[in-house]
Amino acid sequence: MTPEDQEETQPLLGPPGGSAPLSRRVFLAAFAAALGPLSFGFALGYSSPAIPSLRRAASPALRLDDAAASWFGAIVTLGAAAGGVLGGWLVDRAGRKLSLLLCTVPFVVGFAVITAAQNVWMLLGGRLLTGLACGIASLVAPVYISEISYPSVRGLLGSCVQLMVVIGILLAYLAGWVLEWRWLAVLGCVPASFMMLLMCYMPETPRFLLTRQRRQEATAAMQFLWGSEQVWEEPPVGAEHQGFHLAQLRHPGIYKPFIIGISLMAFQQLSGINAVMFYAETIFEEAKFKDSSLASVIVGVIQVLFTAMAALIMDRAGRRLLLTLSGVVMVFSTSAFGAYFKLTQGGPSNSSHVDLLTPLSMEPASTSVGLAWLAVGSMCLFIAGGAQAPRSLLACLRLLHLQCPLHFVLCPGNQRKDFGANHSPF
Repeated sequence: MTPEDQEETQPLLGPPGGSAPLSRRVFLAAFAAALGPLSFGFALGYSSPAIPSLRRAASPALRLDDAAASWFGAIVTLGAAAGGVLGGWLVDRAGRKLSLLLCTVPFVVGFAVITAAQNVWMLLGGRLLTGLACGIASLVAPVYISEISYPSVRGLLGSCVQLMVVIGILLAYLAGWVLEWRWLAVLGCVPASFMMLLMCYMPETPRFLLTRQRRQEATAAMQFLWGSEQVWEEPPVGAEHQGFHLAQLRHPGIYKPFIIGISLMAFQQLSGINAVMFYAETIFEEAKFKDSSLASVIVGVIQVLFTAMAALIMDRAGRRLLLTLSGVVMVFSTSAFGAYFKLTQGGPSNSSHVDLLTPLSMEPASTSVGLAWLAVGSMCLFIAGGAQAPRSLLACLRLLHLQCPLHFVLCPGNQRKDFGANHSPF
């Protein structure tokens, strides 16, 4: 085990002797928080099956044209950007638990607005609200789970966050195969509603309570989550008022990982992974597939499998190798998919003439049919390579969270060492 690995296993909070916890309610609390990322994934994947359904809507006021369909898929990112800023403010002031409870409100209200929509503006408003909730949940849920977990399961539970996101996307694709857009929105309210109910019975994180000098409540939370009461080191008075200052960016141990993390997030997002998630079914319809819903489900299954695989092999293969490999795979797959569209430009315009389940030998001999599986194969490769993208996002969130002064207050073994030299989240 490297020195970096040894430092990463230091508990955020833990008993001096490292005794094993007696209670397993920590898994229930982690599951309750992970319903936020599940709702996040469902909101991301919702637009893929909903857009074709809304294009066929009986009411002209609800029918989406090309411009409205583009906005319907993309506006969730505007809400998520605002939610990320709001979540960063909430998590330190309202606490981790209350922030998760609050993020369920725009999830439920957003999907309820979509369900009751009478025009396109209501659809866009509902998507904007779900995007706001996505931004809050994506920031707060990993923090809550990391702070309630004991060291031996922290890595496992942390990996479940991203896995729940892609499961939520797959759930949206599967449900969209059989449900119309209104009932699909009703289903979107379910995970957030369960999360609200479960989180009402879960405690605040002991780490947050200690920073607010609420030692008795922190001990009770430890007893509930871990089934043990230990003597915990009190954080120094005033520690919770420490914050990040721009002057700290002059230190290489801060600005180097900061630039690397932000760059990774930016390039991964610009790779187009979100566009594929938002418009998967529309993309396959444009690629002349009869079973575009089935093709989307296949893509969702591939994403879940490779995300789980990435979580299992990341610590052995290393972040750098996996990110490099994912970049190469995504370049190759997008090039192949672009070549498919170029080769089929002159083909029939009917988007339902290629049946995904029909053997190629039974289809009419045409270029587009002969290359039909090139589209699915290249898209699956793209998703397999992009499975590392959300993991790098979570790694960057962890990086910035660990750099917070409170991390060093509650992790005495890491007191103000050179961050760049002693932590390697990538």
